[in-house]
Amino acid sequence: MRLIPFASANQVSRWAAHYLAERINAFAPDARRPFVLGLPTGSTPLATYHELVALHRAGKLSFRHVVTFNMDEYVGLPPEHPQSYHYFMHQNLFRHLDIKPNNIHIPDGMADDLEAECRRYEAAIRHFGPVHLFMGGVGSNGHIAFNEPMPPFDSSTHISTLSEITRQDNARFFNQDPQQVPTRALTIGLGTLQEAEQVMLLVTGQHKAQALRAALEGDVSPLWPISSLRRHKDCLLVCDTDATRDLSASSLDAASPIAANALIQSATE
Repeated sequence: MRLIPFASANQVSRWAAHYLAERINAFAPDARRPFVLGLPTGSTPLATYHELVALHRAGKLSFRHVVTFNMDEYVGLPPEHPQSYHYFMHQNLFRHLDIKPNNIHIPDGMADDLEAECRRYEAAIRHFGPVHLFMGGVGSNGHIAFNEPMPPFDSSTHISTLSEITRQDNARFFNQDPQQVPTRALTIGLGTLQEAEQVMLLVTGQHKAQALRAALEGDVSPLWPISSLRRHKDCLLVCDTDATRDLSASSLDAASPIAANALIQSATE
């Protein structure tokens, strides 16, 4: 794991967008060789998506030959529901880009056979994969996508029952009422994530400090799903100062010198 700390959440978002754009542009994707990108939803990546749209509008980034796979979707919310992840992604990212509709993949939380949908989604990832870069966030309890505490580390796309903590955290999107938050979701597995060539997690805010500490310190434990990424060959943890408050001095001292490179400078100006 590489820890890449910034002073603010805004700097995290801008750097992540510019890093992603650099990866896509360096890959030079085409119709036969697309760049495969994993994406999250929620409040954490929102500013990153806005920056990606700005880069696209400035002619610095194209999604024409990018294939995307979203991490998860609620069970029981139709795509047009304002809190579905289909709706979120189209409103905040896809409709502003030149991405081809057939290249967008989001789990179908309304499928008649949810188990079959999980198998179909995992097969689609494997068909296009490996995922070149999977961007994600982390929950306050250390969940990645909707892999709640105590998941199998080798899991594939599956149905997840959401914890009370997660439903309380997400109640802000549902009129502050946890009872309106769906109880289940379809999510990629931790094993799916491990197979990506690179994983980049955005970790911002004091409420993520314990999760960030669990990612870097102590035992690798299913109590903290984020800690499983310590076993990944190339994982970036891009964080703000608030999220680092519980880290030991040794973890901060080991932070990646990547924060001094030219990409950082251009993204934070």
